[in-house]
Amino acid sequence: MNKFLNLLGLAVRAGKYISGTELTVNGIRAGKVKLVVMADNCSPRTKKDLHNKASYYNVPVVDTIDSNSIKMAIGKDRKVMGITDLGFAKRLKEIMDN
Repeated sequence: MNKFLNLLGLAVRAGKYISGTELTVNGIRAGKVKLVVMADNCSPRTKKDLHNKASYYNVPVVDTIDSNSIKMAIGKDRKVMGITDLGFAKRLKEIMDN
């Protein structure tokens, strides 16, 4: 979990992300988002919308992290983020799958 959060913080500092539900959905549509990171305490509607959009466009979703941990990792209060760099996205997904 710490590895994931550290790498997430690194991706944010590198500017390889977009945040917010609307921007993330648009990024998925445009093919820019390679991984969706969503807090586990998002509203059910937000979760459903993002899961539907992500599965339609074959974008993996990580939704098991609480918003507090995300906030600590990136220094901003965000519940939905899209990782736009393929390298970061692959590595973050690997860490979560193990």
